Amino acid sequence: METLAPDNPETLSFDTTVAAVDGREVLLHETYFYPEGGGQPADRGVIDDIEATDVQKSADGVVHTLAEEPGFEKGDTVHCVVDAAFRAYCKRAHTASHVLFGAGRRVLDGVGYAGFDIGEETVRVDFTADTEITDERMVEMERLANRAVWDSLPVTWAYEDTQTAREREEVAFNTKTEEGAMADADEVRVVTVEGWDVAACGGTHVSNTQEIGPISVLERSNPGEGATRVEFAVGPTAIDAAADRHAAAREAATDLDVAPPDIPDAVDRLTDERDGLRDEVADLKSELLSVRLDDLDPVDRDGGRWLVGAIEGATPNDLQGELEAYVGDGIDGVAVTGTSGETFVVVATDGDADANAVVQDVTGEFGGGGGGSPTFAQGGGIPVPPLEVVGYLRNDD
Repeated sequence: METLAPDNPETLSFDTTVAAVDGREVLLHETYFYPEGGGQPADRGVIDDIEATDVQKSADGVVHTLAEEPGFEKGDTVHCVVDAAFRAYCKRAHTASHVLFGAGRRVLDGVGYAGFDIGEETVRVDFTADTEITDERMVEMERLANRAVWDSLPVTWAYEDTQTAREREEVAFNTKTEEGAMADADEVRVVTVEGWDVAACGGTHVSNTQEIGPISVLERSNPGEGATRVEFAVGPTAIDAAADRHAAAREAATDLDVAPPDIPDAVDRLTDERDGLRDEVADLKSELLSVRLDDLDPVDRDGGRWLVGAIEGATPNDLQGELEAYVGDGIDGVAVTGTSGETFVVVATDGDADANAVVQDVTGEFGGGGGGSPTFAQGGGIPVPPLEVVGYLRNDD
């Protein structure tokens, strides 16, 4: 038979008759254990003091897997106890997911329900939406969800004709779980959070949102298929997460010497200062490179005048624009070596000499690799000191 748990979530202790026993697997004539399904894990508990390690749906009914083979047989009466703490957690977490989805409906456009799962400490809801779930929208969803908890909204459930339920726009169907499971059913169980959310759902729920307690949205991710996964917590994990965020905010405020509400403005100010300093450093670095390039002695190479030398404290990316700026006004090419991990070579020319051919010549002589265009090329991974490469380039005929 089907589980009676969804419609009787407060029933945690019951006596019933054993319908079948197969090793550690037991069927009961009636059960208030919730079998895994719809994103909600299986109930925990005991049957005649033997731990029930798993509860699953099957073609024959609800199968209870015990930790060991029982001493009772078919026809015996057994006493069953559902783990009250875990049932309470699952009820709160499941209803919280509906409340968070209701918040999403108020923040996002074209929102859809693409998945749901209750973990040991956290819960996730997968949303599809026409609008992006940004940090700001995620925070607003958390705020609205906790307001719905505070408002103590009644939670009820009832059965409706499936087609009628599908025609009601306000009824959300979980495309990953409930929609598939209920596709062929004549009726569907609809859970209503009064004035907040309506969804097809077969799970266990609290009777009032105040029972959920605090909801703390933790993070978001991309599970694929056009969905956004929002992970949240209820109960002790939510309380700890909120406390951690508060502590982090207070610490940041102390470091910034501002009040916590002023942290965003302080961060914006520091970001502007950082960007300004980066620009200053880039300008100073460019000036320093120019000074070093000015100190290079011209040599005759490839029928023209070249600047060749070693420059430390720069990367190939730093040098591209600088070298290209020196080509012209009597300079036909510039070839510079340095170290960025291993020795590199960077070459810029006016095109009469092939920069790529110079790099290939150097890496062919010493090792490494690289390439580029006729006017700019670079090579790296050269297993000799930069000055050895400089000597090779300056002595080229």
